[in-house]
Amino acid sequence: MNKKINLKDAISIGIGGMVGGGIFAVLGLAVSLAKGGTPIAFLFAGLIAMLTAYSYAKLSKKYPENGGTVKFIHQQYGNGVFAGGINNLLWISYIVMLALYASAFGSYGAALISLTGDHTIDTHIFQSAIIAIALLINYLSVSLVSRIESVAVVIKLLILIAFIGVGFYGFSAHPEHLEQLSPSNWENPFLLLSGGMVIFVAYEGFELIANSISDLKDREKNTAKAYYGAVGFVVVLYVLIAVVTVGSLPFTAIADAQDYVLAKAAEPTLGQVGFTIITITALISTFSAINATVLGSGRVNYDIAIDQELPKYFCHQFWGKPVGLLITAILSIALVNLFHLESISTAGSSGFLLVFCIVNYIGYKKHAVLGSNKWIHGIACALCLLAFVTLIIQQFSGNKIGVIISLGIIVFCFVMEFIYKGALNRTH
Repeated sequence: MNKKINLKDAISIGIGGMVGGGIFAVLGLAVSLAKGGTPIAFLFAGLIAMLTAYSYAKLSKKYPENGGTVKFIHQQYGNGVFAGGINNLLWISYIVMLALYASAFGSYGAALISLTGDHTIDTHIFQSAIIAIALLINYLSVSLVSRIESVAVVIKLLILIAFIGVGFYGFSAHPEHLEQLSPSNWENPFLLLSGGMVIFVAYEGFELIANSISDLKDREKNTAKAYYGAVGFVVVLYVLIAVVTVGSLPFTAIADAQDYVLAKAAEPTLGQVGFTIITITALISTFSAINATVLGSGRVNYDIAIDQELPKYFCHQFWGKPVGLLITAILSIALVNLFHLESISTAGSSGFLLVFCIVNYIGYKKHAVLGSNKWIHGIACALCLLAFVTLIIQQFSGNKIGVIISLGIIVFCFVMEFIYKGALNRTH
C-alpha cells in the first residue's frame, strides 16, 4: 500500500507495544519483590531497555526491513542452528507474553465480575476466553485488530495519566503510606535488580517499532527519535505509576490484591468508582495487547518458517491465515492455565533478555558498519546478560518452576532447531 507513517505514529506503536498488559500484570509482582524500591526496579529495567533501544535504532536504520529482530539476527548469523534457535526463542517468548496478558485480563475480569462464584474458576474462564476471542477477531479482520489497538492506546494512556494525577493529589489527603517509599523500605540492591528483571516484560514491546521502520518518513532523522521517545516516555510513566501505587496502599493490601493492584491503588482517593474505572482500563489494555500479540506472533512464526527455521507446516494456511496463529493461541491458553503468574513473567523476561543480549552483541560486532559507539552496545549486552543471570539466580530460590520453565524453553528452542536442521540437511 506504500503508506508512510510519521514519527508520532512510530512512537505510538512503541508505546502501545509496551503499555499493553505488562504493567497491569506485573506491578503487584514488582512490589512483592522490591517493596518501597519498586520505582527504582522499574528504572533499572528501563535503563536496560533504553540502552537496548540504541542498538535497535542503529540496526533499524541500517537494515530497515520488515521482520525486525529476526532480520537483524540473520544479518549476523545467517540461517544456521544458532540463528534459528534465537528466532524460535523470540516466537516462544511472544507466546509467553500472550499468556501473561491473558493472566492479567483474567485477574481483573474476575475482580470485577463473578461468573460462577469461585474466583479461581472465573479467572481461568476469563483468561482462556479472551485469547479465543482475540484469535477469532484476527481470523475475521486484521484491520479490526489495528482499529482496536489505535483506540485502546489513547484510552489507556489518558486514564493512566489521570490515575497518576489523582494519585499525587490523594497523597495530600492520605499521606500515611508515603514513608513506604523511603530507602529504609527498599529491598537490597540484588532484589531491586532482580525485581526489575522479573518485570522487564513490561518494556519488551518497543521492539515492535523495528517492524515499521521501512515505512517511516525521514527514516535517517526519525528512527532514533522513535525508539528513544517511546522508551523514555514509558520509563517515566511506569516510575510514576509505581510511586503512586506504593504511596497509596500498605504493603499488606498490595500483597492481597497483587494480581489487580493498579485498580486497588485507585480506591483510597476515588473509592469503588476508581477501582471500576482502572479495572475496565486494564481489561481494554490487556485485550488490545492480546489482539496485537496474536497477530505479531503469528507473523513472526510465519517469517521463521519461510526462512526454513521451522518446518514448512507453519507456512500452511488455516481459514486463510498462517496456521501458526492457531498454534500460538492454543499454546498460550495451555500456558496461562497451567502455570503461576511469576513463572510466566520469569519465562517471558528471561527470553527477551537473552534475545536483546544477542541483538546488542550484533550491534557491537557491526559498530563500524552502523557508525555507532561499540561501548554502548557492549554495555547494553553485558547488562542484559547480567540481568538474565541475576533473574535466574534470584528466582531459583523461591520460584524453581519458573526457572526450570525458562531454561527449558531456551534449551528446547536450540535442541529442536538442531534436530530440524539435521533432518533438513539429510532431506537435501
